[in-house]
Amino acid sequence: MQEDAIDFRNTSPFRPVNTFSHLRLSEVRSLAEVLACLDALQSREPAQRFLCTLDDIDQCCYTSMHAREDARLTPDDDGADEDLDYDDPVALHGHEARQLAHVAAQLDAPALRQDWRALAEARLSSQDDVDALLAMNRDPDQLLAHDDIVYVQRVPVPRDDLRIADLRIAGLPNGYFSADWDVFQNHALIRHLSTTHGYRFFGIGASWLGFVRAQAPDEAQARRLVDDLAQVYPSDEAAAAAEAWNSLASLLTGCKTLLLGYTENFAE
Repeated sequence: MQEDAIDFRNTSPFRPVNTFSHLRLSEVRSLAEVLACLDALQSREPAQRFLCTLDDIDQCCYTSMHAREDARLTPDDDGADEDLDYDDPVALHGHEARQLAHVAAQLDAPALRQDWRALAEARLSSQDDVDALLAMNRDPDQLLAHDDIVYVQRVPVPRDDLRIADLRIAGLPNGYFSADWDVFQNHALIRHLSTTHGYRFFGIGASWLGFVRAQAPDEAQARRLVDDLAQVYPSDEAAAAAEAWNSLASLLTGCKTLLLGYTENFAE
């Protein structure tokens, strides 16, 4: 895997996600390689928060741009930067930093927070979704099938601990189409998986969210997790769903990662 540093103040031969892009990983062959890179970065810079792209970078960036058009994420002074010089990297970074800070503040606002259990009503699920969750978690390297490029974002948000919910999704908010989970719903899931099941959010793509745990869950922990997931990915095929969820619970006891789809068509 090739690692190339990116600094918004310097001209780059690459097309970064935004001015928070910190590394470009190319010739990526496995999700394990990406996670090892994130761990190394976090060890070197413990005060920083890192987030990586996952599936389909171009589509992810496109829908993220539109997801920011949510009225809840639009700053009151949205027109303040109408004369922004997009060719000035320092000015552009300042603009994006203000946007990110506003998104993070809105996600952390108690009045706007959503209950994770409401996700079941926010998008239509099917047995295909449950089967896709099992297939993706069985072979997580599928996430890299569309691209062999991953961007690592350095996201300036507060530490995530028991007092402060993980806000790194503010660096690449997503969930745009009406049948997708939106930014606030994705954040509700992130909070629940962190506080209840011990999973840290590490990446987002056009259709998938990535989570990782310090250690793989034991059988009881995995069972509680899939019971919660079954609430937000309901299937009308009870027998098939039960079999898939049992298989996923068994699978998760042998791995630290968890991959979840958040769009209408993630099973595709």
